[in-house]
Amino acid sequence: MSKNWPALIIGIVVSVYWSRVMLMVRRSRKTAGHGANLVPPEPLGRILRIVWMPVILLWILLPFIAFVVKRRDRYPIPIRRILGELPFEPAWGWCAAIIALLCLFATFICWRRMGTSWRMGIDPGDKTQLVFSGPYAFVRHPIYGLSSVLMLATLVAIPSLLMLITALTHLLLLQWESLREEKHLIALHGEEYRQYSRHTGRFFPRSIRAYKHS
Repeated sequence: MSKNWPALIIGIVVSVYWSRVMLMVRRSRKTAGHGANLVPPEPLGRILRIVWMPVILLWILLPFIAFVVKRRDRYPIPIRRILGELPFEPAWGWCAAIIALLCLFATFICWRRMGTSWRMGIDPGDKTQLVFSGPYAFVRHPIYGLSSVLMLATLVAIPSLLMLITALTHLLLLQWESLREEKHLIALHGEEYRQYSRHTGRFFPRSIRAYKHS
């Protein structure tokens, strides 16, 4: 069985992605004057982190495991399915690797556009400045949308049972967190955010027309 090179590329992409997140968390208080809410002050946010952290660790590790492990046919069938014995098409894997690289590049653009408004979690006492420019003129949560695509690309390159469970959990948590964030932002910014929401998509653009903030 040949090595899964797309899995290695995606593993590097995901590692760079989360390394950058941790670097921004570390720099946040120094450069922006506030914490990034890696551990949110609200109880539900902390509970979600407990669930989310193992998902992120699996997302980082599974691509490297898929690349390193050889001769899966030596393992029992349940272990094979966990390691990636489900049907795999190399051409699709390479397409997934290219998409992953594009997602990483686009996410860096979003992070840069967010600037000091970037957070990882909800702080009920923190009123952030809304960002309406760049990707945010079309999408309310472009980073979450790109994270979803990156996760799906990982699943294509590593079609295993464990990767499927990891992907579904991550996607569901992103949906939940985005809804919680929107509720929080409506409470903070009221009609300004409601109007913005009516003209933009949650994870992907609703139209090709950019939102014009008055």
